[in-house]
Amino acid sequence: MNRRLNLDIPQNNTFLLPRDILAAADHLIGMKFGMGTLDDMNHLKNKRIRSVADLLQDQFGLALARLENMVRGTICGAIRHKLIPTPQNLVTSTPLTTTYESFFGLHPLSQVLDRTNPLTQIVHGRKLSYLGPGGLTGRTASFRIRDIHPSHYGRICPIDTSEGINVGLIGSLSIHARIGHWGSIESPFYEISERSKRVQMLYLSPSRDEYYMVATGNSLALNRGIQEEQVVPARYRQEFLTIAWEQVHLRSIFPFQYFSIGASLIPFIEHNDANRALMSSNMQRQAVPLSQSEKCIVGTGLERQVALDSGVPAIAEHEGKIVYTDTDKIIFSGNGDTLSIPLVMYERSNKNTCMHQKPRVPRGKCIKKGQILADGAATVGGELALGKNVLVAYMPWEGYNSEDAVLLSERLVYGDIYTSFHIRKYEIQTHVTSHRPRKNH
Repeated sequence: MNRRLNLDIPQNNTFLLPRDILAAADHLIGMKFGMGTLDDMNHLKNKRIRSVADLLQDQFGLALARLENMVRGTICGAIRHKLIPTPQNLVTSTPLTTTYESFFGLHPLSQVLDRTNPLTQIVHGRKLSYLGPGGLTGRTASFRIRDIHPSHYGRICPIDTSEGINVGLIGSLSIHARIGHWGSIESPFYEISERSKRVQMLYLSPSRDEYYMVATGNSLALNRGIQEEQVVPARYRQEFLTIAWEQVHLRSIFPFQYFSIGASLIPFIEHNDANRALMSSNMQRQAVPLSQSEKCIVGTGLERQVALDSGVPAIAEHEGKIVYTDTDKIIFSGNGDTLSIPLVMYERSNKNTCMHQKPRVPRGKCIKKGQILADGAATVGGELALGKNVLVAYMPWEGYNSEDAVLLSERLVYGDIYTSFHIRKYEIQTHVTSHRPRKNH
């Protein structure tokens, strides 16, 4: 409020003062005569993230209110019948359990973790949604809300969103963005200062970075001998402009800073069409783990970090030596302790894909902290491995690939290049009745 109305009220004052009302009225009168601007409702500084903890806090308050009504009813019934209620009869866990069970089972935003591949696991937890109770709907949301806003850069990916009726309403956090203390999305920047040679990184909220000249961090160094490199593109007050390097206050820390994890795994994304990049980021999450995974030849360099953050590979927690290795466990000793790490053996995921870990360290090998012990599904050497490296020819072949047809080599079939395992679970219940056994599928 101080920044918006140009006031200097102390931060510890949480009450509305007459100065606030007068300053707000003065600002509205000035806008009547063309002085000042209205707040942009689509700006991220006017929005906050409701985390899972906030939703659970609301459910906890609802459960306490139900518990209060139950306790009052029990006390009134005991007084009516002239009984002395015990603490066990007064306070029960039924309101808490029923409230949280209904929340996790019936809430529109409560979803089962998608475990199709390691990328899907980490991307699913970084989704942002306008939908849900108190939010918007896919049929009533306008195009202005779905559109990209300048304040999204470095915070919400401009590419990675859902397709169909919810386009623009379900987004994804950018790769370096974080959630601030008050629910705002913060993005990191490098501060450019002539007085200090030390590089300082700052996390700024959407309400702060619009007062700085923010340049892109694509170039490694500035060549002052070339005049073209002394002028850089920048962002200032929701506008994109070109300024001299001396006028820049902040610069981004990474070229992929503006994209999500899914979009940052697309090679040469700057040469792709935006619609195709959107489809590619969504299709990567549909890739099933293959029986024989393979590293990608052309990548972006983030495959290893994505695999590590997904938690699929088994990683050594400290230095040691491998004592025993098998398909179901790895035993290594270090720091005077012997640790046994169980491996995942043909486990079924929520999407019926096969989750399996393969040991990558031989017996007797000395390992360091953070080293890969076992690869998981769709990882090779601790790197994300989706799909295969195949030779693709863009050419006609006797008319068989006309229009959108694709011609495949028989080696892809007979060589099990794209063979994958799927595990399905079927349950049959058998009941013994008085007449004869009966089974339900």
